[in-house]
Amino acid sequence: AGHLLHRNAGSIAKARLWLHWADMSTSRSTLSRALSKRAAMPEANQTISPEKCANMTEVRAGVDALDRELVTLLARRFAYMDAAARIKADRALVRDEDRKAQVLDNVAREAAAAGLNPDRLCAVWDVLVEQSIAHELAQWDQSRNA
Repeated sequence: AGHLLHRNAGSIAKARLWLHWADMSTSRSTLSRALSKRAAMPEANQTISPEKCANMTEVRAGVDALDRELVTLLARRFAYMDAAARIKADRALVRDEDRKAQVLDNVAREAAAAGLNPDRLCAVWDVLVEQSIAHELAQWDQSRNA
């Protein structure tokens, strides 16, 4: 796994930067804004399918459309972290290594079923889960003025 992480260090760094904006800023209002912006954006079906792309402009347009959808989904995921922070009575319950392992196992299984490299997606999800934990801890502290 170490060689995979090294080989994909650039992708992981990009994922960390991309997820960083969501780290402390996602809230119910952020989710609402993301969903509103998404509703105003062109639908992904207005882009060309990957198989039909003939140039990098078309490829980039498709990637950009998917990135907008992913950000909307991540805003929704982080809203669930807000809910978890609200529900968990003890700060020590925020980090749950058994749940993290379960999430990564689920991702590996889904990736394999989709014909994708499970190690690669698990590396991305590991960053996502760690950012989710950091967000939830911050929300837990903020909601209790800790």
